[in-house]
Amino acid sequence: MMKIGSHIMTVVFLSVGGVMAHDGDHERTRRSTQSLARDNEVKITVEGAMRVIESNGIPNHSTGRFPNRNNPNTISEQSYRFEMPLEPEQNPAPTVARGIFGVAVNGVVFEPGTAERWNNQAQWSYEALTSALNLGLDESHAHVQPTGAYHYHAMPNGLIKALDGAKKFKDKEMVLVGWAADGFPIYAKFAYSDAADAASGLKELQSSYQLKDGIERPDSPDGPGGDADGSFASDYEYIEGSGDLDACNGREGVTPEFPEGTYYYVVTEDFPFIPRFYKGTPDPSFNQGRGGRGGPGGRGGPDGHGPPPHGHGPPSGGKPPHGNRPPRR
Repeated sequence: MMKIGSHIMTVVFLSVGGVMAHDGDHERTRRSTQSLARDNEVKITVEGAMRVIESNGIPNHSTGRFPNRNNPNTISEQSYRFEMPLEPEQNPAPTVARGIFGVAVNGVVFEPGTAERWNNQAQWSYEALTSALNLGLDESHAHVQPTGAYHYHAMPNGLIKALDGAKKFKDKEMVLVGWAADGFPIYAKFAYSDAADAASGLKELQSSYQLKDGIERPDSPDGPGGDADGSFASDYEYIEGSGDLDACNGREGVTPEFPEGTYYYVVTEDFPFIPRFYKGTPDPSFNQGRGGRGGPGGRGGPDGHGPPPHGHGPPSGGKPPHGNRPPRR
């Protein structure tokens, strides 16, 4: 039995023989199947004060067809070793998440941002789920780096189903989907209505980020022009109190794995999908595996991801931006 909250050593091996692929929401031109060359392998252990996750990065669920016309890369085995503290501490100010935010319990990484930029300008970072750009995402909102690394940009639907998540979501149970680089757990959208009361019933949590209201982007050469419609990360702003979660897309409360309470992150159906900030200090082991573009059409900074989304990151440890208008649901 896993006793994550008690920090008992946990070893998990997930294996699926010949994972079959299918077309996803973003790639429906024709049906096809694909057998991955390797099975999913992941091991989660405790070494001293650290949780260690080692994996080959192969998902334990079906995927979209890769390569596809919007993502020319093939899923291949990785060699991941991530470490994170068992007892993470919260910092006074959030830290910008660059590259890999965390790792799922199946060993696949979470990457919230993209390397695609308008006119190669870092402040205009395209969102992976925008309709303005097709990055060949599958039904798990994932695609593949040039390195062969399969990675999630939003709700990992295939993983949730593999964890018997279809039943859990129907019954609205909390689902632990991974761990952030700072050591705090990551859950998928449902949590207790009263964060401190496990008997309060569950609800789908909402982020506190909203589209900028009535704001037009600057025209070329300074920007792409047009209204803020969600195509870019900078189209959003954090409005404190407008949702259930803080600027890091998390909150404090009790969970099945942490009955005494913890800070935890939430993957939401709306922006930021995967959190863009850390509450604690990310471990340097998550600097590995930063790839280049997941699809054609854009370029990132030196690490393949460029600077954090403009208007979201607290420069030099500052606070995320707050709006001055009333909260919108």
